[in-house]
Amino acid sequence: MQLINHKKLHIVAGRATQALASDICHELGVPLGSPNIAEFANGELHVKYGESIRGSDVFIVQTHTAWEGGSINDALMEHVIMVDAAKRASAKRITVVAPFYGYSRQDRKASGREPITARLVADLFSTAGADRLMSVDLHSGQIQGFFDGPVDHLVAMPVLVDYLSEMGDEDLVIVSPDAGRMKVAERYTNLLNADLAYVHKRRSTEEMNAVEAKEIIGHVAGRTCVLIDDMIDTGGTICAAADLLAENGAGKVIVATTHGVFSGPAIDRLKNAAIEKVLVTDTLPLPPEKQIDKMEVLSVAPIIARAISAVFEDTSVSEIFGGNHLA
Repeated sequence: MQLINHKKLHIVAGRATQALASDICHELGVPLGSPNIAEFANGELHVKYGESIRGSDVFIVQTHTAWEGGSINDALMEHVIMVDAAKRASAKRITVVAPFYGYSRQDRKASGREPITARLVADLFSTAGADRLMSVDLHSGQIQGFFDGPVDHLVAMPVLVDYLSEMGDEDLVIVSPDAGRMKVAERYTNLLNADLAYVHKRRSTEEMNAVEAKEIIGHVAGRTCVLIDDMIDTGGTICAAADLLAENGAGKVIVATTHGVFSGPAIDRLKNAAIEKVLVTDTLPLPPEKQIDKMEVLSVAPIIARAISAVFEDTSVSEIFGGNHLA
């Protein structure tokens, strides 16, 4: 007896990521499946796939964020439950697709008696039955080692680089908001044939956790400066860096980020800062109140779709980025 198996691709998404998941499916030319998420009266979640996924290669898309009617913790729990349901429905392989990986900033113990929650999230997915993890611009590369299985670390760099290239500005300076992002900033300079600068922070020797002074290392006067960061949360760091660039004579300041968290005062800060344009991707949904005139939203759907296709066809994900996705 000989049995010829044909793999079947199945993509589903949680309630926090419907728009991005639909765009991914459009890129791939496949329908978006339904996990039929419902809530019991006490708020507990229930998932039941609308069709058989036995033997399928299942990609479960959910970005970890709040949405209307749910919190970031709801999104994470929903994601885990969808994985468990797929495992019990006999999916052949389950890939967690988290465009924004929740709790990624808690990737180490910064002081005593703290959790490493980024590792806990990875353990939750492993226990639920996930075989593979895919995410975009993890806050730190070490998170790849928290998951006991293959991890596809995608980057939004190609999308942002394409936009910056089309601007036609030949006098670009890529600026890192701190020394920790220098390696990523250097990759942008290589791809854009641009110069590099960074914001240097000198810590006070007399007062703990206080910044004594800031300065720009690099030539920025009269030039177009592009501040690069993986995420903007409250916007304090990036807006302070933008204002400092303006004080040092920058011609114009552009901010380019992957994850637009935009918590609390972030939007007001971005409006009032010396920033001409904010480039952000759609890894996180942006409600109308978080969209401003100077903001340009770029889609990572083509990148995620190509990565899903590569995983499904057992080809190289690294070739999509030419090796520039490695931390």
